[in-house]
Amino acid sequence: MTPSRSTPRPEWMSQKERGSLTLLRIMTWLSLRLGRRLTRPVVALIALYFLLTATAARRASASYLARCLGRPATWRDLYRHMHAFASTVHDRVYLLNDRFELFDIRPTGHAALGQLNGEGQGLLLLGAHLGSFEALRALARHHSQFQLSVAMYLENARQIHDTLAAINPAAAPDIIALGQLEAILTLHQRLQEGRMVGVLADRASGSDQYLEMSFLGGLAPFPCGPFRLAVMLQQPIFFMTGLYRGGRRYDLHFEPLHLDPALGRDREAQIHALMAQYVARLERYCREAPYNWFNFYDFWQSPASPQA
Repeated sequence: MTPSRSTPRPEWMSQKERGSLTLLRIMTWLSLRLGRRLTRPVVALIALYFLLTATAARRASASYLARCLGRPATWRDLYRHMHAFASTVHDRVYLLNDRFELFDIRPTGHAALGQLNGEGQGLLLLGAHLGSFEALRALARHHSQFQLSVAMYLENARQIHDTLAAINPAAAPDIIALGQLEAILTLHQRLQEGRMVGVLADRASGSDQYLEMSFLGGLAPFPCGPFRLAVMLQQPIFFMTGLYRGGRRYDLHFEPLHLDPALGRDREAQIHALMAQYVARLERYCREAPYNWFNFYDFWQSPASPQA
């Protein structure tokens, strides 16, 4: 398996997160006026609306769920997928307003993070569009020793970030804009300061290289950039996810990923080995909580192939 040489603009970057932004704006207005309990039924209606009208997202959801569930996805499955997404967007409003008492957030594996971070060690957290990243930020803000920065590609997230910042400016994260020349230096500086830096590693920009990895029964292209950064920076690495379990419950999981000393200075081998660990964990959590993965496009379509 080798990274693809030609990497035109990935499909996800052409979507501009319009559905997510529209949903977030609607739910922000309603949620801050009526409260979480009264607006939960509205979430159900919005999920139904997107299920009926977002044809491409529905098709992608059906393809993913069939791989994950091992059977064709039913309309009930598709609705549960859309509802989980709508619920996490709805809950962003409250998590970003420090309304942690509304939720049952259960962390696992965070003791190792606390020990390392308490010693002033920077940590690199590799996540995915799986569950809620805001639930992770809630943990970081609840425990003062955790200082979190977020490394992300701003092309498709600027509007979302601006909207979240408008909800609560104090909750706006420290953003490191990947794809810019100074990003690596900024990342290194944040890690040297003892901060945790989170990266959603299942997407990248069009200029990245990709490696086809076995994922849910097929070959899917994963970006090499986040893992190249991890190998270059030589900091402790953890897989992270905040799974939505329904109602008010979120389960946070942190698992260490390891660079293999036996591979020595072979950087490409280190990158591939790290990606294999990451993808294995992502697949396990997708199977455990299948309605939590929010990549509503053809993830298995090679970025080197023409876009339909």
